[in-house]
Amino acid sequence: MNEVKVLLLRGVNVAGANRLSMPEFRQMLSEQGVLQVQTHIQSGNAVFLDPGIADLEAKISTAMKERFGFAPKLFLMPLAAFEAVLAANPYKAQGAADGTKVHIFFLAAPAAAAEVAAAAALATGGEALKQTDAAIYMLAPNGIGRSVLADKLERLVKVDKTSRNHGSAMSISALARTIAV
Repeated sequence: MNEVKVLLLRGVNVAGANRLSMPEFRQMLSEQGVLQVQTHIQSGNAVFLDPGIADLEAKISTAMKERFGFAPKLFLMPLAAFEAVLAANPYKAQGAADGTKVHIFFLAAPAAAAEVAAAAALATGGEALKQTDAAIYMLAPNGIGRSVLADKLERLVKVDKTSRNHGSAMSISALARTIAV
């Protein structure tokens, strides 16, 4: 069964670490059997058509390690699940006004409420956090780069996660919707 999928990689092309060429990344994904591969910016965001490949996530992880020498945490999901995370964003209006002020942390598993509450207690300057089982949403009106909350969130919330700002997430969604099923 053909299904559009979204793949987010954690920690790629950040501060010179885990360097990944997007053309080579697209080629590697195509070699795994997925179709219509497209990438968005340089941070390991891909969308493609999955014709129903068994153990696709494990195959991609193994291929990453063999070809590029590292295997970042993968967040692979159907487009419908990705868009459900976007639809649940309580800060959509703020993200629409400035996509860099709202960040979505995609979760590998539900985060412990106590950990998220401990991080949220550090919010300053209008910052806020909301959580669902699939994501943590962060409003950072002064930017994520200056946010103590963003820095502490990474350490306090132990579940594997990767973040994208609202603007990037919406662009990834739009790119995925261009794929013909």
